[in-house]
Amino acid sequence: MHSYYGKAITEGELALIDYKRLDATDAEAYWNLRLEALQQDPSAFLTTYEDAIKREKPIESTAERLSNESNYNIGAYQEGDLQGVATLVPESQQGLDHIGNVFAMYITPSARGNGIGKELIQKCIEYGRHIGLEQLQLTVVATNEPGIALYSSCGFEEYGYKKQAIKRGEGQYIDELLMDIFL
Repeated sequence: MHSYYGKAITEGELALIDYKRLDATDAEAYWNLRLEALQQDPSAFLTTYEDAIKREKPIESTAERLSNESNYNIGAYQEGDLQGVATLVPESQQGLDHIGNVFAMYITPSARGNGIGKELIQKCIEYGRHIGLEQLQLTVVATNEPGIALYSSCGFEEYGYKKQAIKRGEGQYIDELLMDIFL
């Protein structure tokens, strides 16, 4: 586990944040954080909370996904609690295998603004370089100004705009920005 001292989540004291590549042992903590994410920021994810809670054996399937060595699932723990996650998935199709996609980025609200998100993205960038990727891509809800600012501060640039990228009911759409970084 890699440790990083950042601004405190409470009262401005230094707090130890442990960054860890997630595996099957983190499945329950990851699943609980995922459910929180779907409730706190529903527009940021394609899956809805209502659909997620209907899944059979969600912790077991999460453990399987976290065990997939092709993907890089990074988490930030503080005092044993998972505070944030990000996933990097390299493309496997020939001709696109120089690209990785960053997905499922989420920081619990009480931990936002203290550098965890930036560190998670930096770790995805470092890992992408380590495995020889040349480019990372992500999408972010067009109205998510803090997220856009975070990705921009890490070197990502906007390269496109998807109007009505996600449909959430009759006449309700969410636009997304497409962002990338060349490594």
